[in-house]
Amino acid sequence: METHEELDAVLADLGDLLAAAAHTPAGAVTPCTDFDFATLRQHVVGWMSAFTEGFSADDHQCGDAEAVVVVGDGSDQVCDLRARLAQVLPAAAEHPVRIGDAEMPGGMSLSMILWEYQVHGWDLARAAGMDWRPAESGVNESLRFAPTMLTPDYQGEGKTFAPAVDVANDAPAIDRLVAMSGRDPKWSA
Repeated sequence: METHEELDAVLADLGDLLAAAAHTPAGAVTPCTDFDFATLRQHVVGWMSAFTEGFSADDHQCGDAEAVVVVGDGSDQVCDLRARLAQVLPAAAEHPVRIGDAEMPGGMSLSMILWEYQVHGWDLARAAGMDWRPAESGVNESLRFAPTMLTPDYQGEGKTFAPAVDVANDAPAIDRLVAMSGRDPKWSA
């Protein structure tokens, strides 16, 4: 599958996850140490909305992720945004998106979003005591992409991403991806 198809599948799973996790307390701790459950859900829905605007707008400018208000459990918003994205994702790699004053190539932004929603889906699922197993083909794509973003400038103590966690080379792909992204695959609420 192409990156936009992998992303569509992850977003479908994310909508289902948010609906199933509707009763998770807002303040539940997540493996993403900067965010509790409600804050991480807002981050995910907010940035999904922002990127949907960027991929859809003529000027390719992303919206304000922080201004997005999550309605209920957010699952309906994710489903609506996924439907909007389905119309523009096939061509999204062809043009850059603008985040503030910065530009990111469309293909790179698709890969980054795929990786982000796989990992944040895992964060939300773990906080809710649920399992998260996105398609291995998409996770393998993110295992190839993530090292391009996980540079010493961004990963380490006190940085955006915690240091990588050691896991076995034959661990499941999602475990290797979250470990590479600074999470312990054995984390539980």
